Amino acid sequence: MSECTHDCSTCGESCQERQEPQSLLKEAHSDSHIGKVYGIVSGKGGVGKSMVTSQLAVTMQRRGFRAGILDADITGPSIPKAFGIHERAESDGQALLPAVTKTGIEIMSTNLLLEHETDPVIWRGPVISGVVQQFWTDVIWNVDYLFVDMPPGTGDVSLSVFQSIPLDGIIIVASPQELVGMVVEKAVKMAEMMEVPILGLVENMSYVACPDCGKKIYLFGEGKTAQAAARHNLKLLAQMPIDPALAALTDAGSIEDFQGDWLNAAANAVEGK
Repeated sequence: MSECTHDCSTCGESCQERQEPQSLLKEAHSDSHIGKVYGIVSGKGGVGKSMVTSQLAVTMQRRGFRAGILDADITGPSIPKAFGIHERAESDGQALLPAVTKTGIEIMSTNLLLEHETDPVIWRGPVISGVVQQFWTDVIWNVDYLFVDMPPGTGDVSLSVFQSIPLDGIIIVASPQELVGMVVEKAVKMAEMMEVPILGLVENMSYVACPDCGKKIYLFGEGKTAQAAARHNLKLLAQMPIDPALAALTDAGSIEDFQGDWLNAAANAVEGK
């Protein structure tokens, strides 16, 4: 037996000094007070993940909880615009302070750090992953529920979030098309590999409600999300319609004024009901 170098990663021996792999989870800022943390995930872009994140935060705030959004979609941040936040984030000299919306929701996003909110973020993956981690470690949060608006897909930034932020669970967002059903399974399998609980699935853009009779018109056909949920024994938490009024509120930065209750079941799952 060769002399021990105490580097267990290169050693095949089994001994008392052998160390388990260290956790990659990061500690939140020491002044933060954070309850539960949930990631909002999509297998691809353009399915309304940020919309679901925003509405969940608004719903929990209306229920009397303190909600916050960590915008981890660094290169495509849309959360500040939805809430009408345009000012830059502030610092107390030791840490970053999240912006606060008109109803009290805390937000941290790349757009709050840029000189001009329309400036592109042209960074490589490791830098982006580092910024996401700093939104967790260097921001002082005071929330009961923190929602992480994840970047689309299953790439290195998503992996960094799974590994560095202690998620209590995730909600997967999808649209009705057949292709997205396959993409949903990729997101599900990634969460299972990372051993993160999945609260359920939300299908966005499921239908349009006729303004005259209220009949549901399925523009993309009946969604396949329910089938994907059943294959993995997951709950289908919501089927959200295409709502022009909601889109207009988002464009105006007034997402907090929306009146839909489509995500009540998802909010119940977040509360553990």
